[in-house]
Amino acid sequence: MDELARQLANLVGNSPLKLIEAPFPEPVPIRLFLKRDDLLHPLVSGNKWRKLKYNLLAARGQKVDTLLTFGGAYSNHLYATAAAGQVFGFRTIGVVRGDELVRKPLKSTLAFCQASGMQLHFVSRDDYRRKEDADFLDVLTAQFGPCYVLPEGGTNDLAIQGTAEIIPEITAQLGRIPDFVCCPVGTGGTVAGLITSALKETSVLGFMALKVPDSLWLSELFPSTATGCRVPDYHFGGYARTTPELLNFIRTFEKRNGILLEQVYTGKMLYGIYDLARQGYFPEGASVVAVHTGGLQGRSKALDSD
Repeated sequence: MDELARQLANLVGNSPLKLIEAPFPEPVPIRLFLKRDDLLHPLVSGNKWRKLKYNLLAARGQKVDTLLTFGGAYSNHLYATAAAGQVFGFRTIGVVRGDELVRKPLKSTLAFCQASGMQLHFVSRDDYRRKEDADFLDVLTAQFGPCYVLPEGGTNDLAIQGTAEIIPEITAQLGRIPDFVCCPVGTGGTVAGLITSALKETSVLGFMALKVPDSLWLSELFPSTATGCRVPDYHFGGYARTTPELLNFIRTFEKRNGILLEQVYTGKMLYGIYDLARQGYFPEGASVVAVHTGGLQGRSKALDSD
């Protein structure tokens, strides 16, 4: 095993599974466990490490030392890629949506990326929409040299291979097959991995962080699976949108359990689990495992105010 593979093996997968004894403002008839992927690394959200794991190994195997990827001003994926490059010795290029941002102070996420050594390349929104076009990628590689290209959000087949390892870890830690495994859904890489590795005894619930048409849901990618289920009603108006009810719920959860959340992904998922449990969606006593996907650098300052 080479050094990168050894480092990744030691890092990715070593996240605890914690039983949350009384997680919610009122009792609900389930046993809630939290898979603490937020603890995989102090700087990087957990599911991003899992998505990067096999991609980093592939880049090293191809003897490519530059990672090029895409994202917006608040992208967790850009943040994770920049940190991974710094930790494991890759040069990183971030193609950022919105050339108008060049004339503005860097937001905290992009400032972190730059401080971690990532070269930021701002493009117009029209050009950004071409991010999967071969001609556009040729222009970028001509400018920056040979690159290992990661898609926006980091989701590809190798990313799914990484996130597919979550359920076997949970099963080993729990000592039995979980009844339900839940995760937030953005680009879909984490829930896709859960679906591919879930046995028939486990239902996978994906809690949408953004509003998308039904035609874009993962059932089109996994038409034969019976384990994956979309839970659409807990996006609170769309990506990064919040309400006072959601923020109050997150504050209460944090005070009760001493675990920080953020309002874009994990907070919405946990609210959804709480609401479904109140409605009797889960069988009494069901083991429900929620994956904490990290992203705490995006935590709103509003959560620290009462």
